[in-house]
Amino acid sequence: MSCLRLDLAIMEEMNLPIKGEAMSTTIAIPRLGVGAVILNDKNEILLVLRNRDPEKNMWSIPGGKVDPYEQLETSVIREIKEEVNLDVKVKALLCTAETIRPESAEHWVSVIYEVTILSGEARNLEEGGAIGDMRWYSLDALPSNLACFAVPAIEHLQNRNRS
Repeated sequence: MSCLRLDLAIMEEMNLPIKGEAMSTTIAIPRLGVGAVILNDKNEILLVLRNRDPEKNMWSIPGGKVDPYEQLETSVIREIKEEVNLDVKVKALLCTAETIRPESAEHWVSVIYEVTILSGEARNLEEGGAIGDMRWYSLDALPSNLACFAVPAIEHLQNRNRS
């Protein structure tokens, strides 16, 4: 979680209330992430089991945080290579997903792309780290514990396939 610590001088400039000289305020800053919908030649989607919060033990699409000054498409290509060993090309912007959980000081905005595999064999490069497992799932037989980031992406795919 990225937070900005404000000192008294900045708080005064921003006209924020100050209750004491030693007080500081923490403001939650929304985080920006990217995700990728990756389909294989059997029209199965690649999902990863998250090993960390947010949404630990939930199945999600691969992706991660956007680095400062990094373009979104560059970020999703990098994240997929780092996490699941695939070289991909962005096919299209699929959707966005937003998670807001004030009780846990989380606010994430994720830009989700549909990508095409150029090369590589899918394998978990974050085993014991951010990803506990990864599997290909039929769009008709998805796990019930889907991460909120994955839900709108899958819904967009399913709705498009029905059209």
